[in-house]
Amino acid sequence: MDDIIKRYHFKEGLNHEFEILDLEEILSRKKEMMTVAHRAQFYHILWIEKGSGTHYVDFSPVEVEDNTVIFVAQNSVNKYDINCNYHGKCIIFTNTFFCKNHHDLQYLNTSMLFSDLYQTARFKISMQAAGLKALVNAIETEFIRETDSAQNMILHNLLHVFMLISEREMRKQGFKELAPSANLDYVVLFKDLLEQNFRQEKSVHYYASELSLSDKQLNKACSALLAKTPKQIIDERVVLEAKRLLVHSNQAIKEIAYELGYDEPTNFIKYFRKHANATPSEFRENN
Repeated sequence: MDDIIKRYHFKEGLNHEFEILDLEEILSRKKEMMTVAHRAQFYHILWIEKGSGTHYVDFSPVEVEDNTVIFVAQNSVNKYDINCNYHGKCIIFTNTFFCKNHHDLQYLNTSMLFSDLYQTARFKISMQAAGLKALVNAIETEFIRETDSAQNMILHNLLHVFMLISEREMRKQGFKELAPSANLDYVVLFKDLLEQNFRQEKSVHYYASELSLSDKQLNKACSALLAKTPKQIIDERVVLEAKRLLVHSNQAIKEIAYELGYDEPTNFIKYFRKHANATPSEFRENN
């Protein structure tokens, strides 16, 4: 349908669910598609060698500058700036490609690069991080060579090293990450479960019970790490999805209400107004 946010799945027919693309070239061919808000069902790493403008990820503007790396999580509503210049590479990949085991999945879910516990990750490529360029070149060289039985694992390992060094560089540039703890484990599990169920389930007790926690334990974990209650986190996720649909689709407000689990559109309108300080119609008109 044309009235909902476009979903772009990974291209079929490749040997791996992984690609490294020239940004300028791909934008010249698919500009109309990429400069419209869309949900990509895969991760992006934008390696900007030269550029200017603004990239948009879920209503948050991300500045595009020379020598910048930007990380975009899968399923984010993502939009390339129609007036922007992007010169560099784009690495895209899926969970299927990267997650060879449980540890890989855990890494993606908790990494500062893609976790929704943090804002969209970006950093400047410093002289000390020049080795990252060599890694990008190595990834591209491996990607375009003739496929053999080792290629998938080599690409996986090169990508993993690239991300680990990127995390190190972000720390050097002042990024503060959450320390490992039981509370962090609880919050990660809670947010993962929330992502799967927020349309149908909005009670704190449901999520605490599914995680074999008491409501009090879940509240303590969220408050300690994020200074938010579980209810606030649930409300933020529902309102974010509502905003996405209001701005980036032509669905009627009652259709959005039903999609988000509200049988009565009036209840959705009251809920949205309480949390967004505007009615759905007002928010759509102003954005």
